[in-house]
Amino acid sequence: MHAHPGYILIVDDDPLNRRLLSKNLEAEGHRTADADNGFAALSVLKDERPDLVLLDIDMPGLDGIEVLARLKEDGALRDIPVIMISGVDDADSIVRCIEIGAEDYLPKPFDPVILRARIRSGLNRKRLSDLEHERVRQVFTRFLPEPIAAEMLARSDGQPMIGPVRLWATVMFVDLRGFTTFADSAPVEEILAVLNGYQATMGDAVLDHGGTVVDYLGDGLMAAFGAPIERVDHADRALAAARAMAFERLADFNGWLKSEGIDATFGMGIGLNSGRVMSGTFGSERRFDYAVIGDTTNTASRIEQVTKQTGDVILLADQTRTNLTGPSDGLRFVDEFDIRGKQSRIKLWAADPDGAGT
Repeated sequence: MHAHPGYILIVDDDPLNRRLLSKNLEAEGHRTADADNGFAALSVLKDERPDLVLLDIDMPGLDGIEVLARLKEDGALRDIPVIMISGVDDADSIVRCIEIGAEDYLPKPFDPVILRARIRSGLNRKRLSDLEHERVRQVFTRFLPEPIAAEMLARSDGQPMIGPVRLWATVMFVDLRGFTTFADSAPVEEILAVLNGYQATMGDAVLDHGGTVVDYLGDGLMAAFGAPIERVDHADRALAAARAMAFERLADFNGWLKSEGIDATFGMGIGLNSGRVMSGTFGSERRFDYAVIGDTTNTASRIEQVTKQTGDVILLADQTRTNLTGPSDGLRFVDEFDIRGKQSRIKLWAADPDGAGT
């Protein structure tokens, strides 16, 4: 039985061995490339990503063991299966290669049946690894922007977990105003359509500004900027996202409702607060969630509630204002407020559309 075709890099200083391996593998439907020394192999791997590497142990200059070690130290290459090949029966070298991370060992001269079996096994492991990698990537991209998801995937060694870390971030809470009254009388299908449309457009606004969607809270949303990867412009990104959501995106959303024949117009309240948070995935192997916890988060939620009292769409803590790295145009001081859980009153600022306010 033939293996599913793959792209295989052959690394061997013997040109006859390279030709024999290429001929056998290409007859099986595989695509091959070859290199005659360790440095040439690393040069190929810098530009291309094969499905499997056949790597000779004994080569002049950079030998196969050193090439293998460099592959396994590289986060972008370590998942490529490597089968070591050698004409020397050196048990110590073989054991060392297996310990470093080689998938298998193939002695010279090659037995075509054994060669096919080892190649098939290596490619199957690679496909399973790719499927798991894609599954984990999809887990991360549910709440992280693609570039941050890719970075977290590399940091987590392919596991769908984000290690807990304490960092400085801006937390956002969003509430859709008027939804409860609408939901009391609207058909279930209409309620779900509204929620799905709202969560999609507002969640995209968070991701588009480099934020993390921490949770959808029914007709609300929680997001964080600067977590799980710390960024100096977390407050700027959060404020820009809040403005986009409260003004442009909300207007588009209400316009969409009208076009769908849904008799509803919604408002919005957004609270922002900056400070230290604990960020990471929490739970068990069967079920876990990404969370951003701490006093900063609790205060952001309570600031969002204050928007009902002041009538402002966006309120941000003075700490968020002082964390801005760019201009603070369009911010208007509101007042100092007692916030539950805080010993002293907090200065709150309202954010108007860009260029507005005093």
